Parts: sequence; structure tokens; C-alpha cells
Amino acid sequence: MAKEKIEEQKPEEESRELVAEKKKSKFNTKILLFGIPIFMVQLVVVYFVTANILLNKWKAAGQLPNQDMNVEQTSNSDSNSNKSSELGKYVYVEEDVIVNPAQTQGKRLLLSSVGFDLGSEENKTAMTDKKILIRDMIISILSSKTVEQLNSVGYRDSLKVEISSKVKTLIPDIKVNQVYFSKYIIQ
Repeated sequence: MAKEKIEEQKPEEESRELVAEKKKSKFNTKILLFGIPIFMVQLVVVYFVTANILLNKWKAAGQLPNQDMNVEQTSNSDSNSNKSSELGKYVYVEEDVIVNPAQTQGKRLLLSSVGFDLGSEENKTAMTDKKILIRDMIISILSSKTVEQLNSVGYRDSLKVEISSKVKTLIPDIKVNQVYFSKYIIQ
């Protein structure tokens, strides 16, 4: 009788092991069927959320000027196809703007000349009439930047976009095609 009880217990133990193995294999198939697709969806969601948040922050900081300028240029070229031949025709230049960059305690200087490519002679006249306001605006923008920012070649495009947008805010009727630095010396 003792042998029969031992033999009866062995098949019960074997069946328990089989059930446990089947449960483990079902768990693995559940991971394959549900876990991996959910993981992939999460990766895609995280990518798009991160990309959109970072792009919005960069745009707000002015770090993507080329994209904004390209959109503006394409909209301008669609409305006036002959404007491209007029680039450089009406240029207003603010010569020799000297500023102390931020956080330099007056020990560093920036000498720059800023040119504005305008859409018409009327725009150039409007800029000339508000010469003092334009110069003050340029000085304010340039003096608020640190030497590290001003030394960065990529940041100069951001400065151009910022200066252009401030001019449009200052004189709403004006059309600024492009902003140029004819002098840009940091000492």
C-alpha cells in the first residue's frame, strides 16, 4: 500500500509540474501577443511627445531660424513672384552699433552694422524716419546677449530673426525681407 501511495503521488506531482510549465508558456505568449506591441506603441508616443515639446521649446527660444525664414520666404515668393529680383534693391543700414554684451562688466565690446533688406522705398523711408528707435532696439537686443551667444555662428541667425520681428513690432506696416550683418566684431 505504501508503494501505491508513492506511485499515486508521483503522477500528481508530474501533472502539477506540467500545469506550471503550461502556465509559464502561456505567460510568454501573452508577452509576445500583448507586451511587445504595447511597448512599441509607447515608444512611438514618447517619440512624438518629446519631439513636439522640444521643437516648440526651440522655436520659442529662436533656435530654429532657418525653418521660420524658409516658411516666410516661400509665402512671400508665392504672393509676389517678382520679389526675388528686388532683393537688395531697398536696403537700410544702421552703421557702427557698439554695445557691451551682458555679463562683461564693460570689458568686452561688440561692433556691428546691421542692414535691412526692405520691400519698398516707402519702407526705407519709414525706417529712416524712426532711425533712433531702430538703433535703440538693436542696442537693446545685442546688449542683452552674452559673449558666448554672440560668438556662436548659429546664434547669429537667431539674432537676425529676433531683430526682424522686433522691427515688425515697432513698425507694423514694414516689410523686412532679410537682415544682414555687414560688420560683426567682438573684442
